[in-house]
Amino acid sequence: MENKEYNNQYTMSLTQLSVFTGFVAGAGGALLCFAAHYFNLTEIKPSFILVIFKGSWKGGWLGVVISCLIYGFISILVALIYYTLLKKKKSIIWGGVYGAILFFLIFFVLYPVIPTIQFIMKYNLITILTEASFFILYGIFIGYSISYEYNEQQYWQNAESH
Repeated sequence: MENKEYNNQYTMSLTQLSVFTGFVAGAGGALLCFAAHYFNLTEIKPSFILVIFKGSWKGGWLGVVISCLIYGFISILVALIYYTLLKKKKSIIWGGVYGAILFFLIFFVLYPVIPTIQFIMKYNLITILTEASFFILYGIFIGYSISYEYNEQQYWQNAESH
């Protein structure tokens, strides 16, 4: 993970960028989900991730902040998986497919393991559409950011070698 200098500007390595992108996607996505829950666009409150903790603080601002941080750290792993498997893909579609796969995994496969998540068909249509849209946008954000930067770095490496 070395920083490179181009025209007196430092750039991050692709791995560093993937970690940063993952954290921003997770924390930012959680904030969007809190807003969607506030406006009754989803029945799923993002602070469900705090189910293992006790206390009334989970319903306040501290619960929002800690939830966003947890989602940010989990999302780093999600971004590194995309980096490992799909960084060379140039189309935005791959990010959307990645987000749809994550949606499928959580709501169709892993829901029995997550205590506060139900099978997706038990939610109303607005919740299903909101959650699916957020997961697809989340995947596009991660996928496009990582793939774009990978292709940019490849371009500049090829330009330097000529």
